[in-house]
Amino acid sequence: MAEEPILLTDDPAPHVRRLTLNRPAKRNALSNALRGEIFAALEAADRDPEVRVIVLRGAGTCFSSGYDLSSLGELPYYTAGGQGQWARHVVEGCFRVWDLAKPVIAQVHGWCLAGGSELAVACDLVYVAEDAQIGYPAVRTMSPPDNQYHAWIVGMRAAMELMLTGDAFDGLEAVRLGFANRAFKLEELEAQVLAMASRIAKVDPELAQLNKRLVHRQMEAMGMRTGLRAGTDLHALGWHTPASRAYMAELRQGVTQALQSRDAVFNDYRAGDKPEPG
Repeated sequence: MAEEPILLTDDPAPHVRRLTLNRPAKRNALSNALRGEIFAALEAADRDPEVRVIVLRGAGTCFSSGYDLSSLGELPYYTAGGQGQWARHVVEGCFRVWDLAKPVIAQVHGWCLAGGSELAVACDLVYVAEDAQIGYPAVRTMSPPDNQYHAWIVGMRAAMELMLTGDAFDGLEAVRLGFANRAFKLEELEAQVLAMASRIAKVDPELAQLNKRLVHRQMEAMGMRTGLRAGTDLHALGWHTPASRAYMAELRQGVTQALQSRDAVFNDYRAGDKPEPG
């Protein structure tokens, strides 16, 4: 029996291409194989003259629980090696999405953690379910984020709290903080995203490309691209702390147990007593 594809592609509305992460049993964890397919599909849609807007979402109970720590292997595209290689290639991946001509919408429900949040942030628009859970728990035990977008997106004070706790925030808070554009009831999210995508698709595509680019150029003039690249060096330093080394040794003994051990202290994520979102 053939395996299910890990990325699904469809065109749910005129001029709208939709990509669905399809590893629901793994909470759409981002293996390098999946990430490679995402980039290839995004770039194919960007070259397709019939596509004007791209939507990215997750199958099953969540958008993405983050990077698949059990199967990272060879990177999906070449990045110069040495200290900080992983973070550098993650940031380069963010800008591969950022630099696409056509707007990309993240449709976020359920868990949107660590690498999943980085993927959402790389998109131009983010629409979330009200009960989505967004966070970066890896800062508790492993390292600073690969892509240190937090201060740019949610501001200094909120970013500081998130980085010092690793706590998650829900979809309504995501809108208040500026992580997301709007939040909807889960059952309304898909229809609302497609309505917005269809609205954007009415704009002349060449003009839409310029309108997208003008926002990015202003962020770049303020130093966002440089800041995110500089953050990869701090990420590399994090791997050399005694706490990180000890945690990575625990992780090699078993990913699930290591994650539960990390979160039990805080009574959240895998170890929490609240029902999962989505």
